[in-house]
Amino acid sequence: MGLRKILAGGILVLFVGVVGFCVGQEGPRVERSVAVGQVWSGHRVGFCLLTEGQRQYVAYYDAKRRMTVAMRTLGSKEWEYQKLDSALGWDSHNYVTMAVDAGGYVHLSGNMHCVPLVYFRTSEPYDIHSFKRLGEMVGREEKRCTYPKFFEGAAGELIFTYRDGGSGNGNQIYNVYDAKAKRWRRLLDKPLTDGQGLMNAYIVGPVRGPDGYFHICWVWRDTPNCYTNHDLSYARSRDMVHWETVRGGAIELPMTIDTKGIVVDAVPVKGGMINGNTRIGFDSKKRVVISYHKFDEDGKTQVYNARFEGGRWRICRASDWDYRWFFEGGGTIHFEIRVSGVVLEDGYLTQSYNHDKYGSGAWKLDESSLKPLGEIEKVSAQPKELKKLESDFPGMQLRLSRDSGESGQGEVEYVLRWETLGVNRDRRREKVPEPSMLRVYKLRGD
Repeated sequence: MGLRKILAGGILVLFVGVVGFCVGQEGPRVERSVAVGQVWSGHRVGFCLLTEGQRQYVAYYDAKRRMTVAMRTLGSKEWEYQKLDSALGWDSHNYVTMAVDAGGYVHLSGNMHCVPLVYFRTSEPYDIHSFKRLGEMVGREEKRCTYPKFFEGAAGELIFTYRDGGSGNGNQIYNVYDAKAKRWRRLLDKPLTDGQGLMNAYIVGPVRGPDGYFHICWVWRDTPNCYTNHDLSYARSRDMVHWETVRGGAIELPMTIDTKGIVVDAVPVKGGMINGNTRIGFDSKKRVVISYHKFDEDGKTQVYNARFEGGRWRICRASDWDYRWFFEGGGTIHFEIRVSGVVLEDGYLTQSYNHDKYGSGAWKLDESSLKPLGEIEKVSAQPKELKKLESDFPGMQLRLSRDSGESGQGEVEYVLRWETLGVNRDRRREKVPEPSMLRVYKLRGD
């Protein structure tokens, strides 16, 4: 059985202590670990692990918060290092991400939250020492960038997306790379979504589904205050250029709050729905299932799953919690509840969660009705080497990042591990722990 990755709206989510690496009964074993270097541990921010054939790249912030790239050949413990011209502040939005294009050139972006585009590219294939900082990709709508993401399009082309603008006032931009000309251009001649100066879309995805479509879902948000999320929405595309509703109707871009046929659930402002906690999954018939949380009729926070059937979105509640998570304000907040998308297993759907009050768990869902059949036990097959904290500094937490690339080694998966404090609303801390050790673990499944 291979290493099963849990996809949540295109973001690989690891529920530590809940699902972990669910691979057979015994789970994967650690075959090897390789130290990369000391890293900043004063607050949570995302790093990137990218395996490309026999080469492995890691992008991270070092102990002095300098953006750094390390590269090694698989099987070796020796890394090459390259410091880049970018330094991290206190913002947990400012993760770093990478991709390798068809010609072997490495692309990197990150450390951005409503700032001018931060983008590096190597001038020689696979050579991290040839990274150069480029001031632009296409030269417009690049002054207030956030949430960079590289991914592969329908024809294998490299696509880059980011938000132009701020929380409550922004558009989603997509670029496509011409590997022969070494030049970016707009994939779309208009933004994918447009908040019309009143809101912005927080998009999860695109997720390439078993039906061949790219699927996205999103919430609209009116201001930097996180309780202003509303109106869960959905669209799909075969090629990332032509978009349609769940009914198959063509959508004129950009999509706005007024676009017909995109709303899944018209959750109101202060309705208990938050950006970053919507998920995309699929059932055995390749139908998309959108997972999210909102307040129930009693004002308690519950998890819901939505699937389009019979000409409408059918919405079914999964949880039965006596707990209200009310969130407000700006900055990166601690999530008291996290939920996965649905996963097909042995003829039924499962769904996992982490909850500050109720802990970690999972439900078995009836696939035909989406109704919960009860809680189930999920074996946490996470290797012990990954679970034990090395630091005794109060509040330290485990960070894991899965491989965004592919080694082609079958039952092998690589995982990045380090330790940091949690988020702090993007504010400075007066006291921080010593740097932690960043390591790559090679895991082998059953």
